[in-house]
Amino acid sequence: MSTKLTSYSQGHWQEGTGKGTLLYHAVTGEELFSANSEGLDFKGMLEYSRRNGGPLLRKMTFHERARMLKALALYLNENKKDLYTLSAATGATKADSWVDIDGGIGNLFVYASKGRRELPDETFYVDGGMEKISKNGTFAGHHICVPMEGVALHINAFNFPVWGMLEKIAVNLLAGVPAIVKPATSTAYLTELTVKHIIQSGILPEGALQLICGSTGNMFEHLTCQDVVTFTGSAQTGRLLKSHPAIVENSIRFNMEADSLNCSILGEDATPDTEEFKLFIKEVTREMTSKAGQKCTAIRRTIVPESLTEAVIKALQERLKSNIIGDPAVEGVRMGPLANKGQVKDVKEKVRQLMNSCEVVYGDIDSVEVVGADSERGAFMSSMLMYCKDALKKSEPHSIEAFGPVNTVMSYKNADEAIELAKMGKGSLVGSVFTGSDSFAKQIVLGSACMHGRMVIINKECAAESTGHGSPLAHLVHGGPGRAGGGEEMGGIRGVHHYMQRTALQGSPTTLTKILNTYLPGAKTREDVIHPFRKYFEEIEVGDSLLTHKRTVTEADIVNFAGISGDYFYAHTDETSLEGSVFEKRVAHGYFIISAAAGLFVDPKKGPVLANYGLDNLRFTQPVYVGDTIQVRLTCQRKTKKENREGQIPQGVVEWYVEVTNQRGETVALETVLTLVACKE
Repeated sequence: MSTKLTSYSQGHWQEGTGKGTLLYHAVTGEELFSANSEGLDFKGMLEYSRRNGGPLLRKMTFHERARMLKALALYLNENKKDLYTLSAATGATKADSWVDIDGGIGNLFVYASKGRRELPDETFYVDGGMEKISKNGTFAGHHICVPMEGVALHINAFNFPVWGMLEKIAVNLLAGVPAIVKPATSTAYLTELTVKHIIQSGILPEGALQLICGSTGNMFEHLTCQDVVTFTGSAQTGRLLKSHPAIVENSIRFNMEADSLNCSILGEDATPDTEEFKLFIKEVTREMTSKAGQKCTAIRRTIVPESLTEAVIKALQERLKSNIIGDPAVEGVRMGPLANKGQVKDVKEKVRQLMNSCEVVYGDIDSVEVVGADSERGAFMSSMLMYCKDALKKSEPHSIEAFGPVNTVMSYKNADEAIELAKMGKGSLVGSVFTGSDSFAKQIVLGSACMHGRMVIINKECAAESTGHGSPLAHLVHGGPGRAGGGEEMGGIRGVHHYMQRTALQGSPTTLTKILNTYLPGAKTREDVIHPFRKYFEEIEVGDSLLTHKRTVTEADIVNFAGISGDYFYAHTDETSLEGSVFEKRVAHGYFIISAAAGLFVDPKKGPVLANYGLDNLRFTQPVYVGDTIQVRLTCQRKTKKENREGQIPQGVVEWYVEVTNQRGETVALETVLTLVACKE
């Protein structure tokens, strides 16, 4: 008797009313669960997220959302044991489960860190710098990004039931947008268990996350222009969803990450005696057998020099022979079954199509030897290595994807042919190059990058720390052109923008400063009798300013600074060498100018300012000569409260816009100075 999966809808768990789809243990063939979403109020789910989760998330700042993600990651990390136990039912080995479960949790950690480090402690994001669009600077432009006021609907694939969900919700939650997750039905039981942990934790605001175990019903009909849909799976299904009338009519953002014919290229220099050859063979084999080849990033096309084809095939055959297939619970098993028998049937059908233009050089499509299991009851399949003799003239290996442990070897005569073969896949998520030649790597990358979302270049120098061909990272974009779907996800903060609306603002610098809570040059400032460095973090306001006294630069200043710094650049010390240079006479060191500027604006007494935290955006715009007089305008540009830590003085970072001018009112230097400032409490 199977267990009914439940969906998390509008604040409670709900079983579907229909019979449901039966789900089986990938190893034993045992009936485990049934999934059905009939009876769910799909329109109500969308409205619930918009009414509850959305407003609660948008009230939080990026930093608060980031801390929420970190708390969730820590909670799941402490409660992942049963996730590993249930993951075995999908046919995953321990290593496969680690990628799915710990990899997914890792995405939460990455976005928690990036949110605190790279985004402001605000509910919105100030994008780029001010655009000066008027002669006198009284009318300016800027860009702002605000959260979409809809729902992120994630339709995920079966192969990564945990990672597929967590890598997506990490981004939309950080952006301030709630999510409804619809995992692929065949492995939805593992996603359901993960969501049960998340809801039980109580970390997310109510309505921030809902789950559908089954079909999405009529949900698409109720989507609006503020919603975002993401899809991971086959290109055929993705195209069908992308063309839904609601998506087209409402211009709904749709991000597709589709299975693709990824390739790996062996360099002409990587002969069997090189480390790069061995690394290549190891990686191709790993990508064939990891998750039983059921990865959207798996290597499907192995592109090798014509002179090394025989050696590559032989090496891959030897390595595949040592790959033990069976029950992942049995010691020594390196590859488990596919997710279900339906997948086995589909993969075998695709292999037969490939056999019309390729020969099988390893594996048996009709039988497989397994350890600790029944190959007939479980969803097992042999690893299949193909060889296409004339791949430049054959279309099958570049258009048919067997989503399992299947790979096709093909040969090239020169780098141009390798590039052509790489591009014949018509768009992929990832391509890799194994070579010790940086020149060859450059030629391949620049020649084929237009057809890949990510490219990995491996040699013996980086191999030990490489994350490998098939590992998307939260820091980098995941997606690709053409067949791969034409979308992007993750990519660090780039992914967050997918769930936000970028809006151009136009107005006076003072008005824009008020809206953005960031000082813009030309905006009105406020001066106080109290020096800004005498104020605690809470007392400082954006726009607080100080105009310092003046200082005249002398020849002694230049000589002394050269002696202290060791900087005897000719323009500072040798007036006889200035002919033909950009300087009229000996010029003061730029670093002396900013040091002297600090001397003008710093209040020397002990007070709330704890330390200099650094400086950004330093520019020297005019030379300063002996006899020039400088003055500084210091203005609070932005404030960021730091997270309180045990044993540390409560504090925040204050960014100061520093403009140094000369006696003619000309700007000679600009910089942003960061200070750590104590909080009052």
